Amino acid sequence: MKDSEQYTLYGAPFSLYTGKARAYLNYKRIPYQEVLSSLGVYKKIIIPKTGVRFIPVVKTPQDEYIQDTAVIIDKLEEVFPDRPIMPRAPKQRLVSQLFELYGDEWLLMPAMHYRWNKDNDDYVFANFGAVVAPGWPKFIQKFLGKKVGSKFKGYVPMLGMSEKTIPAIEDWYENDFLMAMDKHFSEHDYLLGGAATIGDFGLMGSLYAHLYLDPYPGEMMRRIAPNVAKWVERMNEKPETVGDLVSDDEIPQTLIPVIKRLFNEHWAFVKTTIDTIQEWAESNAGVEVPRMLGQKAFKMGDVEGEKAITTFTQWKTQRILDTYQAFEESDKASVDAFLESVGGYESLQLNIKKRMSRENNQLSFG
Repeated sequence: MKDSEQYTLYGAPFSLYTGKARAYLNYKRIPYQEVLSSLGVYKKIIIPKTGVRFIPVVKTPQDEYIQDTAVIIDKLEEVFPDRPIMPRAPKQRLVSQLFELYGDEWLLMPAMHYRWNKDNDDYVFANFGAVVAPGWPKFIQKFLGKKVGSKFKGYVPMLGMSEKTIPAIEDWYENDFLMAMDKHFSEHDYLLGGAATIGDFGLMGSLYAHLYLDPYPGEMMRRIAPNVAKWVERMNEKPETVGDLVSDDEIPQTLIPVIKRLFNEHWAFVKTTIDTIQEWAESNAGVEVPRMLGQKAFKMGDVEGEKAITTFTQWKTQRILDTYQAFEESDKASVDAFLESVGGYESLQLNIKKRMSRENNQLSFG
């Protein structure tokens, strides 16, 4: 196959969202080549072509450059409809989207905590250096890797980590989330059965790049949750055949405890985020939308901390609410009954008055 017929994935081996995009490309068996997002690639390609500094970026054979995993997957699903990753059945469709947001945002806490607050610095800085300056002498790579990596490490407290919250985050991740997902993946190949959904790819970002690859959390995952580790490995494969989702729009019982806690903690903060953004939008008409709007309280178990309000969360939440609100009345009845059973009905009644759009990789209201 000619290079001109392939897609190109600009990313990094240990980048969280690159892991999500790569797993999707592999699962769909889409022909692609991967290019490291070195300093030169950022300067010559990523920034000029997208206007932002974020990876992953996918270049199509038609020379279109797509940034953000949600948009990448949306566009490629139109081109490659086989093996659809958005379930048709309403409950499974909604749950898969809930897990995508959960993986993209809530799992960032353990992902960033275990990467930067445990004994991984030498490994992580070396990898940063190898990506930003491939082929350069090791001492230069080490210097640049530490310089770039330290910026990411600086974001950790903003994501909710503090002396007060870290024990609660570790307890949730190690003794609750990993244990539940290990039991689930002992019975199912993927989140909703024998085929992957958008929820699998949402979880894959954090669970692969940080929590599987990094030495400390990777060893822990393989030791206490081996079925989660096997799922991560499966998600990086290019399967020749895949199975079916669980029949009759059922949600596996093994996921119910995870979903209940998802609504109780994650969606409580989603509501806080939306309320904060809506209040800001009321008095800032025409102002460029910032990436963050300060910090607000969140809860993990019985512990309260503070976490950054990210505006991108609203755009992603709108997609879930749009799915829910578009259901036919007959479907909505079964979805609502399920939501009531997991404590999520009120969460899905969020009313976003000032909607956010995303054009040219920038957020705006209107």
